[in-house]
Order: sequence, then structure tokens, then C-alpha cells
Amino acid sequence: MARSGLAGAARIARWADTALGPGRGSPAGDGKATLSDASAERAAADLGLTTAQVRADWDTARLAGLVEVHGDSARPGWRLRAWNRDDSAVLRGWVALFDAWSLAVPEPEDQEPAAVAEVVSAMPQVLSFLQLSAGPVPVPQLLDLLQQRVTELRTARCEIDYAAQGEPDETGDARGSRLRLAPAAPGPAGTGATPLEPLLDWALRALASVGALTYGGGHATLTALGSWAVWVKLEQICVAAQSPAGNIEQGAEDMLRGCAQLRPNAARAEYRAWLAARPVGSAVTELIAAARGEDALLRGLAFEALRVVGAPAEPEVRAVVDDPTLRPYALLWLAEHDGADPEDAHEILTREEATWLWVDTAAAVADHGEAPLLVRHLESAVQPTVPALLTEVRAVGHPRTVQVLVALAAAHPDPALAKAVRRAAFQVHTGG
Repeated sequence: MARSGLAGAARIARWADTALGPGRGSPAGDGKATLSDASAERAAADLGLTTAQVRADWDTARLAGLVEVHGDSARPGWRLRAWNRDDSAVLRGWVALFDAWSLAVPEPEDQEPAAVAEVVSAMPQVLSFLQLSAGPVPVPQLLDLLQQRVTELRTARCEIDYAAQGEPDETGDARGSRLRLAPAAPGPAGTGATPLEPLLDWALRALASVGALTYGGGHATLTALGSWAVWVKLEQICVAAQSPAGNIEQGAEDMLRGCAQLRPNAARAEYRAWLAARPVGSAVTELIAAARGEDALLRGLAFEALRVVGAPAEPEVRAVVDDPTLRPYALLWLAEHDGADPEDAHEILTREEATWLWVDTAAAVADHGEAPLLVRHLESAVQPTVPALLTEVRAVGHPRTVQVLVALAAAHPDPALAKAVRRAAFQVHTGG
């Protein structure tokens, strides 16, 4: 269902990839990702569609993440690249479209923005009710539920009612200007505050346009896709609520620090809870930023969290492959993402990249681990002997090389080896 619903969007995205790639024309002339007249007419001619169909499919492709527009250039989103081999990419694209349902159909022009925002905030409860009903629900019943939910939202905000302001009374206060802790309810259809029937109609039409429900004959019914999407959202809320270490509200850096002492399975559960509580795009950006910091431990943990993210993180990870600090981590992540066995993934690194990663990991152990762990870390080096390791470590240019070698010399029980390591640290320090 998701593939068929997004077929038109995938078609226009592929067309844009071919016709509007770098140096082959610009899709947008306004910097706002709106398809230009020339591009829309060209696509219509190439695909045998009307310009209205092209524009509708283009908007759907953008909302579903099948195409990304940067200024006046378009490029395929990761979901389009994975379209034919990854069903989860298709479902994620449809969920992105479902999340953007309020943009799919223009809202009524005569409605107050605040009232529109209230309805958008209240619709998740309406959708949950539709899922529980598992069948057609009369629109009046949905309207009653929407009115109740909007009333709850207004009451929770402790709105101030300025509608009845008048002349000052004998105390000097303007009548009707006092704080209302319980504002007037929307009331029956057509009375009290902004009537909600037009906004409910708009919301149901918009959700129907993205394939979440069917709407007609005075009833609304969730589609199989819509029911699945509501279930996924509820599951995410439950996962977020079960944050085992309580780091769900922390930023990425603090969350990773909180996971540093957890066992791998517990840490992954914490990553999942943290990710479920925020948009995947911003979460990935936060994790990459944390990985760029000076703490090598956070760098490794950030990429472990990105493994939990999976395919949606691929574009961001590919974008940092040329960053010397992140390159080994990014290459290993991409190799595992492409199906390599985690135990064999290190084979894709060059000798220099593997040595840099060894130093970076040793820095994390030196900062946060115990001395025996640093000694055992020697066994993970690709070099067959300690002298060979020291020679290549001196050449790799990691900023923490001196600190790592000093810590290793202090921790190693063999006096002769410790002396050689201290000598290497001194040579790096003095530039020798």
C-alpha cells in the first residue's frame, strides 16, 4: 500500500534525479522548493502528466523525503536510493508523509491560525479513537471528541479571556479582563468559540489524501496503513516512557555520558528510547555533533547509537567520511550497514586509519577506563609487534598520541616495554 500510494512521488523523484541533477537545470526558482513553471512543464511532457499532477507528486515526494531540495538544486533522498531494496525505507517515507498531513491540503483560509494549531494538536487523540474503533466512525462522534480535546488543551493553557472587556467597574478593573482558569468550551457545533466542523473536515480530507483513512458518507475509517502508523506512534511513546536510565530529556552528549557505564543491551535500549522521543533528523545531527567533540568515548558511543538509528542516518554518516576524526568510525558504520560482518568490517580500513582508530580508542580507555584495559588494548592493534605499533602511532598524527603513550607506559607491567613507550611519547612530544 505504501509503495502504490507513493508511486507517483517516486516517479517524479527519479525524474528529478535524472533531469535536474547538478548542471542539468534547477527545479526551483524561489529557493523554497516550489517546482518552477519551466520544470513542471518539462516533467509533464516527459512523464505524460498534467502540470497539476506533477506539482502534487512533487510536493508528496518532498514531504516523504524522496527528494531533497537545496536552494535551486534537487537531489534524491536516502529513501529513494533504498526504494527497491528496503521496504522499511518505503514505510518510513510514508510515515514522514503521514506526519506532514497538515501540509498535504491547504487549511481553510477563513480560520484563525490558533484554532488550526489546536486541531492539529488534538488529532492524534482522534486518530487513536479511530484505531480503537476498528471500523467506520460517524463524523459527529469525532467532532464531539475533537471539541472535548480542544477544550482540554485550552484549559491546560489557563487562557485569558479578553472577549468581554468593558468599562472599569467600581474597583477600577475592566470587567471581563480577569484570568479565566477554565475557559469557555467550544460548545455545540456553531456556538461559542471557532466552529470546529470546517477544521475537522479539513483534517479528515488531508489525512485521506495521504492514505491514512477513508472519508465519505458521514463516516471516517482508518486504512490498514493508517492503523499501522497510529500503532507505531503509540509504540514510540511507550518506548520513550520506558527509558531505563532516565536520559530521554538530555541532549545527545549528556545522554551518551549517561550510557557510558551501561551494558551494551541496556545502552541500546536507552538509545532507542532517546531516539523515539525526537525527530530522527535532528537526533542524527545531535549524535554527529557529539562525535565531533574531544571525548573519544563519546565518539564511539555516538556511532553505536547511530547503528540503532540505521538507514536514516546513512546520508549524514556518508557526509563525514572525509572528516579525519570521524572517518574510521564512518567507514565501519557504512560497511556494517551494507551487510559486512562486524568482526570483519575492520578489514576495509587502511593501516593508517586502523592505527588512528586504535589511538582514539586508547584515548577513551585512558580517560574513562582502568589501567589493565589499556594494557589489553595492545592486543587489538593491527601491528604484529609493539615497536611496529609505536613507529606507526608516531606517524599517524593523532592529537592524543602523547597522552595515550604516557598512560600506556604507566600502566604496563613490563619495565623494558614501558621504557620504550615513554621514549616514543617523548619523541612525539619533541617532534623527533
